[in-house]
Amino acid sequence: MVGHAIILGLIVLIANIDWFIGKTNICRPIVLGLLVGIVMGDVRTGIIMGATLELAFIGAVAIGAAIPPETIVGTVLAVALSIASGHGVEAAVLLAVPISALALFVRLLNLGVISTLCLHRADKYAAEGNIRGVEAMQITGGLIKGTTSGIVTAAAYIAGSTAVQGFLDAIPAFVQKGLSIATGIMPAIGLALLAKLIFSRNVAAFFFLGFLFAAYMNISVTGMALIGLAVAVIMVTITRKQRSGALAGNEGGAKDDEF
Repeated sequence: MVGHAIILGLIVLIANIDWFIGKTNICRPIVLGLLVGIVMGDVRTGIIMGATLELAFIGAVAIGAAIPPETIVGTVLAVALSIASGHGVEAAVLLAVPISALALFVRLLNLGVISTLCLHRADKYAAEGNIRGVEAMQITGGLIKGTTSGIVTAAAYIAGSTAVQGFLDAIPAFVQKGLSIATGIMPAIGLALLAKLIFSRNVAAFFFLGFLFAAYMNISVTGMALIGLAVAVIMVTITRKQRSGALAGNEGGAKDDEF
């Protein structure tokens, strides 16, 4: 158990400092579910839980000063505890939401105290023209945030596995059935939040076309993704040709006017 806890803490640390090496999306639930599944010895369940939580949290993004729940800690702990207790995806969704909300307090504490101290120190270095000092403060703030989250995750896993097992076993059957239904609804809500951001009259036809293919032609998700990729390539090619033709026409018109 201690070994698993340490590795889970390291996963959270690496996911939190993802920005060190560029945005690799290792912090997303679908990737974290795979990593936790490998650690816990159940890759298939980890992938399924991670994909479900990815859909549930797909609209949880930071916009301005609005900070979303701590999905990294929530996903890692929820998937690990659910696999350890032998429960299914419903348990992962049940645990992920409250754990993410509670872990947000740790993140806000880091942002309000540690990051603020590092920021003031970075301002001092900037006034002195010390570029390396500014960089060091940026790295220090990120490392402390990731390390704190990793320690909290490891400690929570060690302390919570037995308690979570008893809690899940005590849930009545009708509540578990309700959770199973909610598990199917939450991904739909996540997709709806995402669609609200990108849906417009220009792309509406493609959404309905994809639905028709999936509903009436029984095309798999992988097949739909490949069809979508092909359509995107075709649309980009056509758009580029139209723009090139328009630019060529404008240049020709300008030369005629000068003549």
